Amino acid sequence: MAILKIARMGHPVLLNPAKPVENPLAPEIQTLLANMVHTLDDAGGVGLAAPQVYESLRLFIFHVPPSRAEDDQAIPLNAIINPTITPLSDEQELGWEGCLSIPGLRAAVPRFKHINLKALDSKGAPLDRDFSGFAARVIQHETDHLDGLLYPMRMNDFRYFGFNEETLRYPLPLPGENL
Repeated sequence: MAILKIARMGHPVLLNPAKPVENPLAPEIQTLLANMVHTLDDAGGVGLAAPQVYESLRLFIFHVPPSRAEDDQAIPLNAIINPTITPLSDEQELGWEGCLSIPGLRAAVPRFKHINLKALDSKGAPLDRDFSGFAARVIQHETDHLDGLLYPMRMNDFRYFGFNEETLRYPLPLPGENL
């Protein structure tokens, strides 16, 4: 396994829609997934999309560690291939997001609270599952990478955008939040 280089904001691979994966079981896809797992573990994130490692393919990996789980619903590492997301309601919420391709910064981004995900897993088996909360946020963030979108493109209030150290030192409460 290899640790792959992560593309940073400004590189064109992050701005173009990715191509569908034709065969999830192809050796090069399985190797890419294994290398992405190793890269995510090294980087310490919760999700990583193929375009972030310079591969314009519709796949990503993600997990929800116990420290971020809501209702004690940690989610082990998953590979998601050719995803389709459907919001289950119009309800959205602001939440803080960072990105391995935009190191050192974070922002409050509106996301749907409840989604349905249809995709293939790493073995090519179909997935059809509903997600909410943090997991739904991560899945939407990673799917955006497959569509050539970065989280600043989703923002509607740039007061909630800054360097990690500053936004943690001087927290600005999100609408409806008390600090």
